[in-house]
Amino acid sequence: MINTELVGHIAAFLTTSAFLVQVIKSFRTKDLSGISLGMYSIFALGVALWLFYGIALNNWPLILANSLTLTFSLCILIMKIKQNHKVKKLD
Repeated sequence: MINTELVGHIAAFLTTSAFLVQVIKSFRTKDLSGISLGMYSIFALGVALWLFYGIALNNWPLILANSLTLTFSLCILIMKIKQNHKVKKLD
């Protein structure tokens, strides 16, 4: 029998870790040229809705994973917005 709670925790850890890797790389390199502002905006909204859903269900794997993923994706989104703003000022 598959332990679905364990699968949920592992999935949450893996998907959240993927965004942590991107945040670290973005902070280190300051290169966000390959990051889509539109994609990250839509993604952050989707993650916020998943977080709301997890809270409504009182599902801790969803709440924890989406809280962290939202934080990480907002970090990237804010860096991208600042970078775009800086580029437009130079033009």
